[in-house]
Amino acid sequence: MRYRDHFPETSAGRDLKAIRSLFPYLWRYRSRVILAFSLLILAKVANVSVPLVLKQIVDALDAAQNPVIVLPLSLILAYGLLRLTSSLFGELRDAVFAKVTQGAIRSIALQVFRHLHDLSLRFHLERKTGGVSRDIERGTRGLGFLLNFMVFNIIPTLVEIGMVIGILLFSYDVWFGLITFASIAAYITYTLVVTEWRMKFRRTMNEMDSRANTRAIDALLNYETVKYFNNEDYETRRYDEHMSQWEQAAIRNQTSLSALNFGQGAIIATGITLLIYLAAERVTTGEMTLGDLVLVNAFLLQLYMPLNFLGFVYREIKHSLADLERMFGLLEQHAEVNDKPGAPDLMVSRGEIRFKQVEFGYTPQRQILFGVDFTVPAGKKVAVVGHSGAGKSTLSRLLFRFYDVTGGRILIDGQDIREVTQRSLRRAIGIVPQDTVLFNDTIYYNIAYGNPEADREAVMEAARMAHLDRFIESLPEGYDTQVGERGLKLSGGEKQRIAIARALLKDPKIMVFDEATSSLDSKSEQAILQTLREASSACTTLVIAHRLSTIVDADKILVMDQGRIVERGTHRELLAQGGLYAHMWELQQQREHDEETVESS
Repeated sequence: MRYRDHFPETSAGRDLKAIRSLFPYLWRYRSRVILAFSLLILAKVANVSVPLVLKQIVDALDAAQNPVIVLPLSLILAYGLLRLTSSLFGELRDAVFAKVTQGAIRSIALQVFRHLHDLSLRFHLERKTGGVSRDIERGTRGLGFLLNFMVFNIIPTLVEIGMVIGILLFSYDVWFGLITFASIAAYITYTLVVTEWRMKFRRTMNEMDSRANTRAIDALLNYETVKYFNNEDYETRRYDEHMSQWEQAAIRNQTSLSALNFGQGAIIATGITLLIYLAAERVTTGEMTLGDLVLVNAFLLQLYMPLNFLGFVYREIKHSLADLERMFGLLEQHAEVNDKPGAPDLMVSRGEIRFKQVEFGYTPQRQILFGVDFTVPAGKKVAVVGHSGAGKSTLSRLLFRFYDVTGGRILIDGQDIREVTQRSLRRAIGIVPQDTVLFNDTIYYNIAYGNPEADREAVMEAARMAHLDRFIESLPEGYDTQVGERGLKLSGGEKQRIAIARALLKDPKIMVFDEATSSLDSKSEQAILQTLREASSACTTLVIAHRLSTIVDADKILVMDQGRIVERGTHRELLAQGGLYAHMWELQQQREHDEETVESS
């Protein structure tokens, strides 16, 4: 199930859920939130008081009411002070709340990032990196907008509207309050209904944007493959399929926005015209003063800008909530593998590994392992061989607990790995994988990743042990050489030697070699094999191999076929049995002989 499918079906349910999700992040800054809201109220009180003082100034200067006109200096000073106070409280409010907004963005982004690393390998095998990264980017950007504008635009505007309507009802004809209320109610209703209708276009835009970004990143990461098969036009067409749908949704989004803006303008214009007409009529009959007319007009102008902005803010809040849906959806993905409450750390003294009647399948319909049972004694080397798809690499994934077994147990020094913390388990195991993917950083960084706290001398020693030092010294920038995206600037053998150095630097109790020399030539392979023998002499070692010549010295060899161990013994014992291992050995020897013949000729 994709993460966006976890949300409630209704838009209101999605929006409320996203807003509720923000409360824990705001609560940790509750003192700042309370202070910011207090400043907000003070700013709005000052803002609403400005037209009231302006009315007094106009009436004081009205010759029809005052035969002797005196400059109302105190009122003018009060007018200026109120405007200054409104601006001051507003800026103080923003300054106080900045820590809340940025802190919440940082906390949520960090939580999503950490949660993604806690999710199971299954999720990361199925995810689309480009789409996920774009969802996080839009979600954090939308979060900042949502906090600032919902808290400091929608709420203040509603407070100001309530205060203005109250003053109009209390001081003037009931029609002033009713018309103002009706105009605002119509405006808000129209905005809500039309914006809700428009959201389907925004959601389509987001979906197509994520898909196009996923397609673009996937094609760029596999640049060489695209070139190998001359498929630039094919990838461009696939990218354009999503961009074409994005374009259609964007056009509909913009045209519907124009219709929304016109309707909002018509409602505001109608309300203002009616109120000015009522005020002007009462001034001519003497029921209201010229200052009252100025007061009503000032209130209307004061409400017009927030109301007009309210439509924009509401639309953007809806867009932000749509963006937040996907980011919070990532947090709703549940990790398949979790530590038990209060789980202790793994205590490794000897390093014995025991697979006890292990059953496993990636899906219920596809079982991979059937009753796998074997022991890797402490300090010994056990190799697992077999044809592709026999289930060899699944063993290392289960040992690292990327998945939990569906039957049986895996024990290290008698401790079930499901009963201990994953962090301590993985700290005790080093691995050299078949497919080494490096970070887009320096060679030094990628080696030091095995133990970020190691000093430079330890990193260089690990490189020497992996027979990598001469290659690094030949580079102009040495250890500071950038390896490129996923290590594409290096050969397969160079990447694999970095992986070996990284595992050696970790200095674990247990070592796993998963086709560790598959990308090396014969000469380099023999040198690395000798190094691996030396490095793993004091470790418990599990070797997953396809090339049988690399594991002839193993203390025991397990032969797997279709998820079962069908043979076990030393190299000599298995050859003597004349079974599957002997047949595989014969085929590989013949292949190597043919390759040597071709090279020599």
